[in-house]
Amino acid sequence: MLAKLLQDSHLITLEQLPGQVGKRAAGAGFSEILILLADLREETLVAVDPDGARSFPVDASLAGRAFRDVTLVMSPREGGRHFWIPLLDGTERIGVLGATAADDSRATLDKLDALASLVALMLVSKRPHSDTYQRLVRTQPMTVASEVVWPLMPPLTFATDNLVITAVLEPAYEIGGDAVDYAITGDVVHLSMFDAMGHDQSAGLTVALATGACRNHRRRGRGLADTSIAVDEVIGEQFGGRRFATGILADLDYRTGRLTWVNRGHPPPLLIRQGRWIRQLACRPSPPMGFGLPTTPVLCHEHLEPGDRLLFYTDGIVEARDSKGRQFGLRRFTDFVIRREADGCSAPETLRRLMRTVLDHQSGRLQDDASALLVEWQHGREKSVVVS
Repeated sequence: MLAKLLQDSHLITLEQLPGQVGKRAAGAGFSEILILLADLREETLVAVDPDGARSFPVDASLAGRAFRDVTLVMSPREGGRHFWIPLLDGTERIGVLGATAADDSRATLDKLDALASLVALMLVSKRPHSDTYQRLVRTQPMTVASEVVWPLMPPLTFATDNLVITAVLEPAYEIGGDAVDYAITGDVVHLSMFDAMGHDQSAGLTVALATGACRNHRRRGRGLADTSIAVDEVIGEQFGGRRFATGILADLDYRTGRLTWVNRGHPPPLLIRQGRWIRQLACRPSPPMGFGLPTTPVLCHEHLEPGDRLLFYTDGIVEARDSKGRQFGLRRFTDFVIRREADGCSAPETLRRLMRTVLDHQSGRLQDDASALLVEWQHGREKSVVVS
């Protein structure tokens, strides 16, 4: 089954994927194959189905439970068992695979797990050049600025055996001035977050330049301070001092836990330790990038302890206001993250729920871009199976 699917994958389109998976999976004893994709806001699971537009709410369905909890969900079905299993690229939640089999033996579950892994890889391979994929995961029109920014983003969740990185950006369909980035070099993960002035197409271009300049100089082997200066120069040359971006550039050695960062006028990152202890990581900030002001950015350092969580964020989260003008606030933000950790939520699920709460606070309409980047270091979790 897997070998034939792998061979098929080279010459089929996204639209042909469900049919081919169903055909090959039948030979291994599976039926009722359904491939579901998570929409951009991870509120709905939408079927890759040319015959209709079936969907399942993430917060109120068995398929949604498999997605939320990253777990296998089983339920009785006449003549067998029905399964919902998350589709993962590494630890990025892409969607859910539905399938029916005659039993839930270890052999069946192993085949299902392997099938889900391959389907996820096939989806990722089709995603970059498929407008159908993009249409399926969108529930409303996207602005031009967002169309520029989103392709710059890396997968919003990544993990190794001792590191989890996850991010969220809102308003997803109107994001203009925020961006996050990360990359791995050996034992070091490079992290960056930018918040450009404004909420328009110029903001999108500003943050695109910031991200591009950061990657360009990072890949040349430049340090954090020099890279932030390069970003400052690129934005300044393009906009003549009329536009700017705040940001944090950081390196984390995820073998030793040593964190080094530069703050360019951005809210300081937060450290959550032992699920309750919160501290802002103070670092003398340099001016935002784009003004060309003479400055020598300060490198700051911190040693993480196993289980620590780092939170980078833009001011659109804490400054989100309700109808009475009350801010969401830093305390509510950090309390929310701490409580979800106590509840056993994964880092990606924590941020998904956080943004639902921030949006509800502002009646579903953010007035500014709001982004968060959460990093867990040596934070172990166990998998589970749910029987319904």
